[in-house]
Amino acid sequence: MSSHLGQRAARDITAPSGPVLAVDELSVGYQVGHRTKTAVRNVSFELERGQVLALVGESGSGKSTIGHAVLGMLPEGGRLLGGAVRYQGRTISDLPGGRLRELRGRAISLIPQDPMVSLDPVRRVGPQVEDALRLHTSLDTKARRKRVHELFELVGFQDVERRYRQFPHELSGGMRQRILIAAAVAAEPDVIVADEPTSGLDATVQAQVLDLIDDLRHRSGTSVLLITHDLGVAADRSDLVGVLRDGRLAELAPTAEFVRSPRDEYSRHLLDNLPSQLSFTRHTGDGTVSKDPGPAVEVTNLSKHYGGRAAVDDISFTVARGQTFSIVGESGSGKSTTARVLTGLTQPSAGQVSLLGTEVGALGATAFRPLRREVQIVFQNPYASFDPRFDVLSVVEEPLRSFPSASSRRRRRQENRDRVVAALEAASLPASFLHRHPNELSGGQRQRVAIARALVLEPKVVVLDEPISALDVSVQAQILELLVTLQNELGLTYVLISHDLAVVRAISDQVAVMRHGRIVEQGDIAQVFETPAAPYTAELLDAVAGRRLADH
Repeated sequence: MSSHLGQRAARDITAPSGPVLAVDELSVGYQVGHRTKTAVRNVSFELERGQVLALVGESGSGKSTIGHAVLGMLPEGGRLLGGAVRYQGRTISDLPGGRLRELRGRAISLIPQDPMVSLDPVRRVGPQVEDALRLHTSLDTKARRKRVHELFELVGFQDVERRYRQFPHELSGGMRQRILIAAAVAAEPDVIVADEPTSGLDATVQAQVLDLIDDLRHRSGTSVLLITHDLGVAADRSDLVGVLRDGRLAELAPTAEFVRSPRDEYSRHLLDNLPSQLSFTRHTGDGTVSKDPGPAVEVTNLSKHYGGRAAVDDISFTVARGQTFSIVGESGSGKSTTARVLTGLTQPSAGQVSLLGTEVGALGATAFRPLRREVQIVFQNPYASFDPRFDVLSVVEEPLRSFPSASSRRRRRQENRDRVVAALEAASLPASFLHRHPNELSGGQRQRVAIARALVLEPKVVVLDEPISALDVSVQAQILELLVTLQNELGLTYVLISHDLAVVRAISDQVAVMRHGRIVEQGDIAQVFETPAAPYTAELLDAVAGRRLADH
């Protein structure tokens, strides 16, 4: 990386030998009412120059709290309860706010998780990157702009002046993340805290962003504290792995040693629950399915246009009853639009769609209504699709109210309750959950409620739109096992929309790979994944994180 900024030599904290960052017996708590809830307990680690330490763990484990404590950016109510953070051998966790702000960005910087939250939507991205240079260098306006152009080239942009003048909404997710990386490295920091820097990105974009961080690290010797829930990313991209559980460091080991023989039982549990390690017993084509051997879904020459652009472009596929057909591809490939057509939420521009033997492609919302009993959807984010005022009973009962029985109101109320309880039990939730509200449930419990709501009408086809992407690895395994069990017991047909190829491989029979609205390859899951015919499919498979875990 260019060193004309002259920042490293000018820093007022002399750089002695030893770790560039040390966390010593760190404890952090949050004020909740009149008591303090401890989120991090006695965590210690060291980070040498140029090293990558991956902190992994499930939601609530304390990994992001540690990153915020290192940066001196604990949210309101958060405070250090004990221990220290040291940079270049000097304690910085007790510095006043002004001194810590001087170090932040110049010595230790942040790549945040969500660029749409972190970038100002009403400012052009170039001046936002300039902010770091304005705060931490003496460069004038012309030199700052020139430096931003250099940074944009460094993170892989072409036509850098055009990028400089664009607003965040004009960029893709991967481009926005590159903007945040450019801002993070602008003042050539010694340490970067990367807080879930690729969460929500497609596999190929994730690989590009991680390659970029690796390249910048090798150029400048910058150390990286990588906070991630993705064990595949941690295994491929780190020198050390720290596993957090309930605020404690359960294990800290060199990455190769961690992957080969994790010492802690919880570490082994996380590794064993990765989708790539799961194996399910599936009974496709059993007695329930064979009663009607016709296909559950037939799509022929389907197209969908928006403003003259083809979101879906002349695709065809068939889904056998009782099987799982997965559609994979990057953002914008057309897979979610296809799902919306299948569920009657969007009408196609051309082509035919047949569900359970009924031609539905040209049906309007009213004509499609009777099929809603047979075709249900489970969304990626159940919390967003629940009315927070409703309890679980009301959430799951909602489809039944749309299709009332002929019974009296009193009897119908009891019938609905019985069917809701049965649906919850099928989704492995007890009847005691009936009067809980969505905010009282964990992510995995909310997704089980979403599955129960999809099952309550006893459908034959369920469209699963990224059903586990927001869940922790062990909860993912539980939901996948539940889906397979329900399919075996009820003969359900699944259309799975996903960007997670490990999940797709674990539970699918057939797969279609979409790119730019077209299917570039489809077929048996083993055939497509083991001997891909399309270069794009091979590129997708090659970008999947977790190569080090392949032999786990």
